[in-house]
Amino acid sequence: MQRKNSSSAISTTFAPLRNQAFRSIWMATQVSSLGWLIQTTAISWLMATTSASDVMVALVQASSTLPAFLLSILAGAIADSFSRRGVMLAGHGLISLASLMLAISFALGFVSPWLILGLGFLAGCGFALNDPAWHASVGDILEKRDIPAAVTLMSVGYNIVRTTGPALGGPILAFFGPLAAFALAALSDLVPLAAVSRSKWHVHSSSLPPQRLLTAIQDGLRFTAMSSEIRAAIARGTLFGFASISILALLPLIVRDHFKAGPITYGALLAAFGVGAFSAGLATSHLRRILSQDRLIALASLACAICCLVLTLTSSISLAALALSVGGAGWLLSWTGLDVSVQLSSPRWVVGRTLSIYYALSSGGMAAGSWVWGAIAQSFSLTTAFLAAAMVLLLAVGIAFVLPIRLWEDTDEGASVFVPPQLALDLQPRSGPIVIKVDYVIAEQHRAAFLDCMREWRRIQSRAGARNWTLQRDLRTPTLWTETFRTPTWTDYLRLNHRLTATDKDTGERLAALHGGDLPPEPVLSIERSTGLVRSRSQPIIRSSRP
Repeated sequence: MQRKNSSSAISTTFAPLRNQAFRSIWMATQVSSLGWLIQTTAISWLMATTSASDVMVALVQASSTLPAFLLSILAGAIADSFSRRGVMLAGHGLISLASLMLAISFALGFVSPWLILGLGFLAGCGFALNDPAWHASVGDILEKRDIPAAVTLMSVGYNIVRTTGPALGGPILAFFGPLAAFALAALSDLVPLAAVSRSKWHVHSSSLPPQRLLTAIQDGLRFTAMSSEIRAAIARGTLFGFASISILALLPLIVRDHFKAGPITYGALLAAFGVGAFSAGLATSHLRRILSQDRLIALASLACAICCLVLTLTSSISLAALALSVGGAGWLLSWTGLDVSVQLSSPRWVVGRTLSIYYALSSGGMAAGSWVWGAIAQSFSLTTAFLAAAMVLLLAVGIAFVLPIRLWEDTDEGASVFVPPQLALDLQPRSGPIVIKVDYVIAEQHRAAFLDCMREWRRIQSRAGARNWTLQRDLRTPTLWTETFRTPTWTDYLRLNHRLTATDKDTGERLAALHGGDLPPEPVLSIERSTGLVRSRSQPIIRSSRP
């Protein structure tokens, strides 16, 4: 029976690879990641041997993660407003340019610590553009049921090459020099450009015009702020990233100062980290069946804390490799769980932005952590830095009781159909503001249930774009309640209703069931006009059937 379960878990894990577009881009991404990790191994060791500053060594990790903090929110808005495929091509183009410039600069003898960090930052800008668009495209390419397996495969794939990349990077660096590593990385970056260019997939298009980027960012921030599931994932991801990055940021210093070893040992220890992550990825489907996702993420933080403690206490390279494999397993389980939680808690219209906000803050946590742990190692000691990071990781275990992660099965269904109402006025897309009022007749015995339902309805409407939402009770007729909100333009009103999911509409139907009037509750739509404007005729109220 156990053999059957294991076979089923493996089949589920690899199911997304049956899709040609996903398979092609996924495989190309592994080739690119392999080259990137070989290059990162060379850069980290080059910085450790050419710079006397521990902070500069740690900033190698920060230089590639900081752009995600600075640019991901904008990149997410771009991914939701324009072609995600085009955004992916632009991102990979920047990564290729950075790798090519690094190879040419090193060949000409122009490499300096600050140039290395600058080109790492440029490559990070490419990742900041590509990652939200690629992860958001997974929901376009695959069925929703395959998204958890796809995210796991993306993490497992990266950690397969995390195993082989450093293992290859160390010998390449030792026997052929940094230029060979940089040239190989530059060539590997061309593979995903070709794969994305060839691949096509269906994207559900909207009849509405694209949002302005500033408005799209505001809507994404509003949705994220009002989603408890996404807030919890972001808070825990930021804290985990801040603490766990210490393992990768300080590992070159551990090899150089603690073990007195060279690049081959550094590559082997990074490979051990990747082996642990790869093993955890294969076991993820089975682990989800026996443990809740919330508990898995907490145990992942504990695994990374143990890794930090062992690295400071052991003088054995073998034991350090074992500790790093445990840390790699924790790294994959945590990031996979958090990523999928954000994906499945986000409707398709906003998933690029919620993912980008999550990436921005978690990457910001990693960038800040790289600097903080490097500064502590330089001012105090490596032992102090790792002990402090372990304490923060234990805090991340405890925060699970305050900010639990929502179960994936509880997420919303797909969007429902919305038919725009017929109007008596010829409104332009940017006509507005639009004021929406809905009257409800609520018997006293249903008042508590109505208010509970209205609290949820307010959250739903506000997440979708409603502004200035209020609920009023008539003083002369206490059974009469009026819901009122605004949208900036007529297009925003249409966009709001297109964003409501089938589960959201269920809440609206529960409200309608509590209504005691002879007719169903009907929205009254009007366009707001300033009394300071001269109008040729009075502005009537426009009535429509309820969406």
